[in-house]
Amino acid sequence: MEIIDNDIRQWDANDIKEQFGDNLMLLPSNDNIKELQTILRDKNTSRSDFKFYADRLIRLVIEESLNKLPFTDCEVVTPTGALYKGLKYGSGNCGVSIVRSGEAMEQGLRDCCRSIRIGKILVESDNDTHEAHVVYAKFPEDIARRQVLLMYPIMSTGNTVKQAVNVLTQHGVKEERIILSNLFCTPAAAQAVVDYVPKMKILTSELHPVAPNHFGQKYFGTD
Repeated sequence: MEIIDNDIRQWDANDIKEQFGDNLMLLPSNDNIKELQTILRDKNTSRSDFKFYADRLIRLVIEESLNKLPFTDCEVVTPTGALYKGLKYGSGNCGVSIVRSGEAMEQGLRDCCRSIRIGKILVESDNDTHEAHVVYAKFPEDIARRQVLLMYPIMSTGNTVKQAVNVLTQHGVKEERIILSNLFCTPAAAQAVVDYVPKMKILTSELHPVAPNHFGQKYFGTD
């Protein structure tokens, strides 16, 4: 039996910065997050539990991803008539999910941003060469002017994400305006994507050489 041992390497913020640069960020770890990751990796987890706990982890990653978007200063008047100096999102944010597993993250984004627009990209891999290619993409017409949250939960090689970014940049989106929201990522995939699109921000909950590639099938009940 394969043993997935967390002693392989424990990544901290300094390790990540040294290896991958400033644009790869790890969700601050705690026992709650580690429990969620454990449940999602457990082969005995039922589909209903899997979806419930996946949605919890997705929400945490989405919330932290939104924190990476640009904010602007604003002032509001409170019900008591006081003036409050606060913050608001800069205009023009949108989500893009990589079909199909990325669609699992759409509701988490909508729960945080009620009216946000969401586009989709379908990337398929050749059965023989394993080369990824885009077969479908649909975005808001003004996506070139928007900040983009690209959603893809499992990144094993980085090939799918690289092709998705290619399509976004072909539609005028700048690398630095893309944030990849991810749950599980292998170090090899992180390196491949960082080398390919160094200005794109990546937020993941875990760096580990073994990714739970069953995620999409388990989440949607097609396993």
